[in-house]
Amino acid sequence: MIDHVMTSRVVSATEFKAKCLGLIEEVETTGGTITVTRRGRPVVVVRRVPKGDFKSPMGILAGKVKIAGDIVNTPRLWDGFGRG
Repeated sequence: MIDHVMTSRVVSATEFKAKCLGLIEEVETTGGTITVTRRGRPVVVVRRVPKGDFKSPMGILAGKVKIAGDIVNTPRLWDGFGRG
């Protein structure tokens, strides 16, 4: 049984700004889209990302980077940073 019906709404940028979190939750729940307009012209469409499309970048370089030497106690390496 489907609890929610997919919706397509149009809101102004001002309304989107005021109700952003609620509108995002609505899109996540219903799977619909929200078109945000500025001065009556569409500028952005907010939609739910299909499941499986997001992959966290956490640990993406695990096993691919090798630290050679002492990167903390290398004074000459850090001498040029932070001076403007």
